[in-house]
Amino acid sequence: MSAAVSGESRILIDGKLVPASDGRVFDNVNPATEEVLGQCSDASAADMDRAIEAARRAFDETGWSRDRELRKRCLLQLQAALEEEREALAAELVAEAGTPIMVTGLGQVDWPLADALRYPAALIEDYPWERELPDSDLFGVRSSRQVWKEAVGVVGAILPWNFPFEIAMNKLGPALAAGNTVVVKPAPDTPWNATRLGRLIAERTDIPPGVVNIVPTTDTAVAELLITDPRVDMISFTGSTETGRRILGLAAATVKRTFLELGGKSAMIVLDDADLAATIPQSAVACMHAGQGCALPTRLLVPRSRYAEAVELATATYELTPYGDPTDPQTFAGPLINARQLERVLGHIEKGRAEGGRITTGGGRPEHLPKGYFVTPTVFAEVDNGMSIAREEIFGPVLTIIAFEDDDDAVRIANDSPYGLSGSVFSGSQDRALQVARRVRTGTMNVNGGLFYGADAPFGGYKTSGLGRQGGTEGFEQYLQTKSVGFASV
Repeated sequence: MSAAVSGESRILIDGKLVPASDGRVFDNVNPATEEVLGQCSDASAADMDRAIEAARRAFDETGWSRDRELRKRCLLQLQAALEEEREALAAELVAEAGTPIMVTGLGQVDWPLADALRYPAALIEDYPWERELPDSDLFGVRSSRQVWKEAVGVVGAILPWNFPFEIAMNKLGPALAAGNTVVVKPAPDTPWNATRLGRLIAERTDIPPGVVNIVPTTDTAVAELLITDPRVDMISFTGSTETGRRILGLAAATVKRTFLELGGKSAMIVLDDADLAATIPQSAVACMHAGQGCALPTRLLVPRSRYAEAVELATATYELTPYGDPTDPQTFAGPLINARQLERVLGHIEKGRAEGGRITTGGGRPEHLPKGYFVTPTVFAEVDNGMSIAREEIFGPVLTIIAFEDDDDAVRIANDSPYGLSGSVFSGSQDRALQVARRVRTGTMNVNGGLFYGADAPFGGYKTSGLGRQGGTEGFEQYLQTKSVGFASV
C-alpha cells in the first residue's frame, strides 16, 4: 500500500489560497495504513466568517448571479482543469478516502467528471429562466405577468467523506450554474480533493473572488456557523440522518432553505421467477467501498421457498469478494474511513449476533490486515426485518438476508423502514418487476440491473432519507428562487 501523494493544504477564501488565520492544521490520515499523508489547514471561526462575508459580497455586489455566459465559461474551465488532473485526483481519493482504484473508475471520479459540471452548464442556456402568464385585469389595470427564476443566494455546501468529490461536483455544478455563491465545508477525513478544487478554481478559472470558498475545519462549532448565519440563504447537506435532523433544527431560526440527502437502508428484492444464480451475486455491490454508500442495497429480500439457496449463493459471493489494499486494481472493498467508524460497524455486527442473526461469512477484522480500518465482507442470515441490523444504517460491508412470502410481502418489508432512498428489484418478467418498483416508497429504483444514475437524474429520498433532490431539473431548481412579476401593459 502506497501513501505517496501530497495534497493542497491551503483553504480558499475570497479568491485567495491561504492558511488558517490562526495557523492551525490537522492530519489527513490514510485509512488503509493509518499513516499520516500530510496536513490540511484547520479553519477557525474567523475564517468561516470571512468566507461567508466573501460569498455574500460576491452575490450582492457582482454580476455573477446575472451573467449566464460567464457562469457557463467558468464551469467548463473547471471541467477542463479537472480532466487534466484526473489521475492525480483519483490517486488522492484512493489515499485519503481508502476508495479502491476500481471504484474511482465508477462513482468516485469518472461518473461525476462525465457530466456533473457539463449537465448544469448546458442547462444555463436551455433552462426557461422566464415564462409568461396570461394578462390580467385586476382593479381595472391591464397587467402583463411573468415568472422569473433567480438564484437563492449564498449556499453552504456540507460534504461527506464517502464520495466526497462526486458529491462536491453535484452540489457545485447546479449551485453555480444557477447563479449562487458557495461556501464549501468538506469532511475533515477527506479534505484534499476539496482543497484541490479550491486551487484549480483560484488558478485555472475566471470564477470571481468570493463566488466559491473552500473551508475545511475539524471544529463542529465552526461548521455550524454556516447553518446559523443569516447571511447564508441555503444549506445543501449530504450525510447522516442524525446530522440532517440537527441541521433542520439549527436552520429553523433563520428559515433557511435546506436540501438534505441523508441515509438509507435499501432493499434488493429478488422475486421468485428471477435467476438466482445470476442475480444474487449482484448483492456484492453492498460492500463496494466497504459498504460506505447511502444508496447501497444492504437488505437482500428473497423468497422464503428459495431462502437456503439464496443464502448459499450470497455467502459464496461475499467469500470471494476481493477486499483489502485499495491500491490493488482487483480490490472491491477497501477500509472503513476511520477508527470510530470501524468500532461502529463492529458494534452493529455484535448487536446483530446478539439479536439472533447468523453470520455465514465475515463478521470481524481480518487477521492478515493488522493495520488499517478493515472489516471482512459479512453476511447475516436468519434476519427478521425488525432487527436493528435490518433497520439501522450500518455503513459497512454487511448484508442482511430477509425472507418474504410473496410480492405483497416483499413490498411490505421493503417499505417497513424509516428510510426511503433507493432500492432494486429483479424478476424474470420486466412488467412484474416494474409493478413492484412502483410500490416501493423510495426516491430511486433500479430494475433488473438497470441504473438510474446520472447528473440528469434526480436523486434523493422519501421519509428520513432526506428533503429535495440532487441532479436533473429538480436538483437544479433546488438552487433557484421564484419571483412572480406584474407590470402595466403599454
